[in-house]
Amino acid sequence: MLFSLIIPVFNRPDEVEELLESLVQTTYKTAFEVVLVEDGSTLPCDEVVKKFAHQLTISYYYKENSGPGDSRNFGMQKAKGDYFIIFDSDCIIPKQYLSEVATELQANYVDCFGGPDGALDSFTDIQKAINFTMTSFLTTGGIRGGSEKIGKFQPRSFNMGLSRKAFEASNGFGNIHPGEDPDLSIRLWELGFETRLFTKAFVYHKRRIDWEKFTIQVSKFGKVRPILNSWHPKYNKLTFFFPSLFIIGFYIAVFLLIFANDYLLKLYFTYFFILFVVSAIKNKNLNIGLLSVKAAWKQFHGYGMGFMVSYLKVIVLKQKPETAFPELFFNK
Repeated sequence: MLFSLIIPVFNRPDEVEELLESLVQTTYKTAFEVVLVEDGSTLPCDEVVKKFAHQLTISYYYKENSGPGDSRNFGMQKAKGDYFIIFDSDCIIPKQYLSEVATELQANYVDCFGGPDGALDSFTDIQKAINFTMTSFLTTGGIRGGSEKIGKFQPRSFNMGLSRKAFEASNGFGNIHPGEDPDLSIRLWELGFETRLFTKAFVYHKRRIDWEKFTIQVSKFGKVRPILNSWHPKYNKLTFFFPSLFIIGFYIAVFLLIFANDYLLKLYFTYFFILFVVSAIKNKNLNIGLLSVKAAWKQFHGYGMGFMVSYLKVIVLKQKPETAFPELFFNK
């Protein structure tokens, strides 16, 4: 089985250098190829590719900007392998990663898999805090952290595997972003393919992000969910409403203070205190614990508000998603 590693990139030559350097350290002894797709970048990584040309088998392509989903599809169309492994450019790959994937596929083959992500010690405190909230069982991030059941798993495209057979049957990713990965998972299920979580196939995801970018990102996640629900109503879940209910409940708790009722607000403070303690212990850092509380609030608030706005426009008012939220769609 030949692995083709598909990496879309947009103006991130430094990230690509770190990613390729990590791949050089792999313990996997079977041949594999790297397919880099420059998505209309003005800061290309061609010089970085030349640096690793004698250490890795790399194919490098430049195309007009059309978004990460379309760029992944482009890379898979150009790839030589029969199994594609998709990374974001801001990932660092552990040396045992490909060996873990090969072992899993040999033991129990599946046409699509996903893996969790973690943080390196070299990451900033903000990166570690955001990573915690995006992966913790205490927040909506438990899926990314590997807590979703291993069987019916929706892989995320920063760490995802897809067979050529599944790609050709599904035509790959759609033009929505974010949300293109759960959309693909659901379409694969409808075509009879299975997906699975590979718990040991983790990557270090840098999440090149600050608070403003994080707020925008989670808001988009919230906006995407009602759109996916409208496309795939069979897979709608009550848990998707939880962040919105969490935010509504918080503002109700604040309102109740007018009537000297602070019971509900105390529950919220208890929750955030527990989150602070768990993050501080896990990261062995009080500052990261505090930052995790901020990240969790931004995650719930951004996602919850985005979800409510999208639910009103797409589900209640029946607006076309591309018209209601053009910023979520790329033109191919």
